[in-house]
Amino acid sequence: MAIKGGGGSAENRGRSPLAMVVAVGLCCFFYLLGAWQRSGYGKGDSIAMAVNRQTAACGGVGLSFETHHGGAGVENETMAAPAPEFAACAAAMADHTPCHDQERAMRFPRENMVYRERHCPGDGERLRCLVPAPPGYVTPFPWPRSRDYVPFANAPYKSLTVEKAVQNWVRHEGRLLRFPGGGTQFPGGADKYIDQLATVVPFADGSVRTVLDTGCGVASLGAYLDARGVIAMSFAPRDSHEAQVQFALERGVPAFIGVLGSIKLPFPPRSFDMAHCSRCLIPWSANGGMYMMEIDRVLRADGYWVLSGPPINWRTNHKAWERTEADLAAEQQLIEEYAAMLCWEKLAEMGEAAVWRKRPDAAVVSCPTATPAPPRTCDAAAASPDDVWYKKMEPCITPPQAAGEVMLRPFPERLTAVPPRVAAGEVPGLTGESYAEENARWERHVAAYRKVNYRLDAGRYRNIMDMNAGVGGFAAAVFSPKSWVMNVVPTAAELSTLGVVYERGLIGIFHDWCEAFSTYPRTYDLIHGNGVFTLYKDKCKMEDILLEMDRILRPEGTVILRDDIEVLLKVQRIASGMRWKMIMANHEDSPHIPEKVLYAVKRYWTADDKSSEPEPEPEKMKKKAGSSSQERSSEEEEESTASSSEEKGSEE
Repeated sequence: MAIKGGGGSAENRGRSPLAMVVAVGLCCFFYLLGAWQRSGYGKGDSIAMAVNRQTAACGGVGLSFETHHGGAGVENETMAAPAPEFAACAAAMADHTPCHDQERAMRFPRENMVYRERHCPGDGERLRCLVPAPPGYVTPFPWPRSRDYVPFANAPYKSLTVEKAVQNWVRHEGRLLRFPGGGTQFPGGADKYIDQLATVVPFADGSVRTVLDTGCGVASLGAYLDARGVIAMSFAPRDSHEAQVQFALERGVPAFIGVLGSIKLPFPPRSFDMAHCSRCLIPWSANGGMYMMEIDRVLRADGYWVLSGPPINWRTNHKAWERTEADLAAEQQLIEEYAAMLCWEKLAEMGEAAVWRKRPDAAVVSCPTATPAPPRTCDAAAASPDDVWYKKMEPCITPPQAAGEVMLRPFPERLTAVPPRVAAGEVPGLTGESYAEENARWERHVAAYRKVNYRLDAGRYRNIMDMNAGVGGFAAAVFSPKSWVMNVVPTAAELSTLGVVYERGLIGIFHDWCEAFSTYPRTYDLIHGNGVFTLYKDKCKMEDILLEMDRILRPEGTVILRDDIEVLLKVQRIASGMRWKMIMANHEDSPHIPEKVLYAVKRYWTADDKSSEPEPEPEKMKKKAGSSSQERSSEEEEESTASSSEEKGSEE
């Protein structure tokens, strides 16, 4: 019975304080337990508050996304383990491409260009150091100026300026490399060449959006298609044409190191609206037409194939090409036969360029077969059509697109329309409704990114990579004519969505992040990764993925990673030894959601930087900013240099 005032027995009076203490204690315990359960994540609440303090809600305090300087980093208080320190690689490794190492390549056979394909180092051979930028490295020009000018210090190679001088690939002019827009088959400039192709290929109406440029040189075709709303994926091997893919990426043009050899291209079927070869030296008539069949695999129905150079117009050029008329005639005859067998209709032959169109009704018509024996149809049941990573190319014809399948809309409508693969149910679990929800989710995420990094829409980032692209939601949300996104679909991903990415009018590639990417160092301005480290947990080392990210990221480039807080804390600990500055931000919907966002900026340093400190003192930072502003001149000064070099017109 409850006791009021001072009445009651002595026993009750003695027990009352203890009972009250117990009751209050139990109430406090269950209140705290309930609060903990409502949050759902235990210690995540304290981490969320720490994250809030770091980002100060409005975002990015203490971290600069500008070039030519950086802000002070912020350490996470919850990380007690000492961070590893990664030393700088030797200066000679400034252009290190792990899976396209020239010395390692020589161990492999020359047949079918096998030695120019990917050959990655084993775990014992892998470098675990930070690849330096060359001395004098500067921030590239913004697009579209970067199309025509590249700082010589960023890619200090002159061989193509001599070897391809007559063809106007590139010229060395003082502190700059100038790209006049020429190519082997279009020394007068890519614009005039594209105008010629446009009499047959409908670039203007948005029906041709994605182009594959094989053996691209310095990618001038892709550079000039950009102004017409067309995006080209260009590739070339790392060979005697020194740094051609590096030049392309320094210009801000999508490209990767690759070759049409013995392995399938890292793309799903029906990816491209057009494929192009301008004197690309690919033996199209060899191996029973296998290379043309591979192009057919990645070319959409109603897509175009352009072949410019030998053997087209051989009657006029056989002497200049130093080949016999009989040899060239036989080669073109085989190409014509294989094209007909693939249901490609020849539309035109203009000078040294020929254009074919892949018939959209190939599934319901009978196409001519080459003699003596037609090739077989590829076995669609043997493996997924998207399973191409390190798979051998075969002389077989990919089954044509099913009759009645939804055709693509012109770009830019296709960016937001439901892709045919989604509409047809080709991606398990992905419907038109869930696809729309996924895009809306990424719109929210990117809106939150913009609050932290106000430079995201300012033309600061030209070359962007999404390491785990899904259906391309991030790329669509940041879409701008000032930038492009390499949408990587990891081979470890549960769903193969790269075909959907291409149907949106975006570009991308399959890749395994346990290996190095097929590009040169310092080729991306911003790298985005959603759940990458969770995806690769127990598959390969976190530090190897981070070191590869550092290799391909430009000095003062930006990283945005989304993942579980436990994963990002590990990432933050390792990356703190890589000369990155970092801040953590909460999920935009709630601080109690365990998914967080890590923002990082790579410090500026070069091969001649003797400082071994991972984070300079504020005084040193101030001094460094002052000296770097002299060393890395302002845009106005660079423009002055560019204009004066144009006046001089000197070629070294």
